[in-house]
Amino acid sequence: MPKPAYKRVLLKISGEALMGNMTFGINPEVINLVATEIADTAALGVEVAVVVGAGNIFRGESARGMDRATADYVGMLATVMNAVSLQEAIERRGVTTRVQSAIPMSQLAEPYIRRRAIRHLEKGRVVIFGAGTGNPFFTTDTAAALRAMEINAEVVLKATKVDGIYDRDPRKHPDARRYETVTFKDALAQDLEVMDSTAFALCRDNDMKIVVFDMRARGNIERVVCGEPVGSTVVPDAQQTRFAK
Repeated sequence: MPKPAYKRVLLKISGEALMGNMTFGINPEVINLVATEIADTAALGVEVAVVVGAGNIFRGESARGMDRATADYVGMLATVMNAVSLQEAIERRGVTTRVQSAIPMSQLAEPYIRRRAIRHLEKGRVVIFGAGTGNPFFTTDTAAALRAMEINAEVVLKATKVDGIYDRDPRKHPDARRYETVTFKDALAQDLEVMDSTAFALCRDNDMKIVVFDMRARGNIERVVCGEPVGSTVVPDAQQTRFAK
């Protein structure tokens, strides 16, 4: 069995990623793949916390004419739908999972309590944080950064549809180069848009590494937590920016 490089991680999954090739909703094949990946990672003894977005169900900017705060609250409710769906898929694989919501909804989820979340992780349970931060005007990226700090995670794993961070858009520039590591300073200077600015600042101020990788490749989450050079890693400014070979 491979040896994990991290003891506790925060996995951020976008809602759009759960759509797969669909235009709306949750793709059963994708959510089952993600659940299997998480279960396999937990089996290594890694404590896994998850924040999931809601772009597959509802996006605030798509709510034309709706008050921004109201739209954000609807989006938070959508994240809980994704969280409960993912919980069910993970538990079908034999891993005890808890959903904690920043907005109270006792029939579906526990309230978010930091100490309880940490205790669940220590007992080997997967914890999924729903409803973002519980406040409008904050993204699920910010929720992921905040929860990572609160539970003392060692790294934020951002699961996406791309295989890392590039110096230019690889869809438009065939010669774009992928970073193996990039410092927070260089990422800001080049406007690489790894996460939203609030989340990025939280991670930078607290020296929280961010690994961006392709969640569609089977086994990638396990490879990342075992320290393999998968995707791109945003590292503290004291370290060096390097391109992948």
